[in-house]
Amino acid sequence: MMDIGYTMMTEQAGPRELVEHVVEAERVGFDFSVISDHSFPWLESQGHAPYAWSVLGAAAQATSRIPLMTFVTCPTFRYHPAVIAQKAATMQLLSDGRFRLGLGSGENLNEHIVGSGWPSARVRLAMLDEATTIVRALFTGEYVSHRGVHFQVDNARLWDLPDTPPPLGIAASGPRSCELAGRQGDLLIATEPERELLDAFDAHGGAGKPRIGQLPVCYDPDPQAAVDRAHEQFRWSVGGWHVNAELPGPAGFAQATEHVRPEDVAKAVPCGNDVGAVVEAVRAFEEAGFSELALVQIGGAHQRPFLRWAEDELLPALRER
Repeated sequence: MMDIGYTMMTEQAGPRELVEHVVEAERVGFDFSVISDHSFPWLESQGHAPYAWSVLGAAAQATSRIPLMTFVTCPTFRYHPAVIAQKAATMQLLSDGRFRLGLGSGENLNEHIVGSGWPSARVRLAMLDEATTIVRALFTGEYVSHRGVHFQVDNARLWDLPDTPPPLGIAASGPRSCELAGRQGDLLIATEPERELLDAFDAHGGAGKPRIGQLPVCYDPDPQAAVDRAHEQFRWSVGGWHVNAELPGPAGFAQATEHVRPEDVAKAVPCGNDVGAVVEAVRAFEEAGFSELALVQIGGAHQRPFLRWAEDELLPALRER
């Protein structure tokens, strides 16, 4: 049976609220949790962008069972891969082995703040490949020096290292990133239920490894209110990652989506309180071959009603399907 997870969306809630939400998600029975790692929201209407790693540390102490995971962090611009390795090792210790490190090639929206430019997707994937190699080397506990195309490491070592390093997930959306995920990753991360992505992952070493998807939903007892909120805060998602990775800020996302209608978003996002609609959307990921799926409830102020609904209706329906 597919594991169902909960997403801490840093773009739509503050740090204290995010920790409170994941504590409640653990209580109601979600199988795992993930967190986004942004320096900007996609749209100003979302209104937040706290530091994900501080939230993770607090969440590790406030929970006891639920696994935690970055979904995803970029180890190539805002963060040097040696710093990512230290943060991930510390999180694995704080969470008592419940942490997984999800990595991706990044979005201009977040990575532009350090002023390093925004190279082509091919270069960004090469940087991710090299960064992942550095992270894995540091997880051995040995001294690491590295002189690569994109990164340098001078005599680095992790002094607080868990017995079992956190598994590495690689976000993929096309053939090159699937090849990288199969070769370097312990699991695949994707946001679309596309069997072709999983087949490419399997063909490059991913066979038998977990594959994790993500599904936005917008619960509300009033279906029209759910559609309106999804349109206000999540219409950016209909553009696809090949477009979204390139836009530099919330103003760009607002302009790019000014002609997206509420009904367009409603076709892509289950809105309202119809459990059956969410079950059908989950089934698409299951049939594609995903082993885990993280749900995103749209709207920071609407997490607690969603979590009550998940406890009473949604999770039981998903587990009985």
